[in-house]
Amino acid sequence: MNSIKKLLMVMTLLLSVTFASAQIKNKTTETVKINGNCGMCKKTIETAANIDNVAKVNWNKDTKIATVTYDAKKTNLDTILKRVADAGYDNEKFTASNTSYDGLHGCCQYDRDASPKKAK
Repeated sequence: MNSIKKLLMVMTLLLSVTFASAQIKNKTTETVKINGNCGMCKKTIETAANIDNVAKVNWNKDTKIATVTYDAKKTNLDTILKRVADAGYDNEKFTASNTSYDGLHGCCQYDRDASPKKAK
């Protein structure tokens, strides 16, 4: 019985250390608008933007707003949003290239805004 308690304590400690080391350090959180339509868009946007222990993006398909949390010593919002644009999604700072946009699945091709943004 005593060895089971020790084993459980060791497992708890290891899980705690693993969870703690997976956190983003020097956290900065911002919200931005990213165009898109559906759950497939959500997956593509978040995959393009997320970097383990550096950046985490959670995009809401209904509001088109993304919560971007990142390590300000390792990256910045422009770099993250540029990666999203490279994946085909226009956002507050960058416009996706026509090639990237055209490569999106049909349901993911949102109505594009004609407002000028930074060059691709």
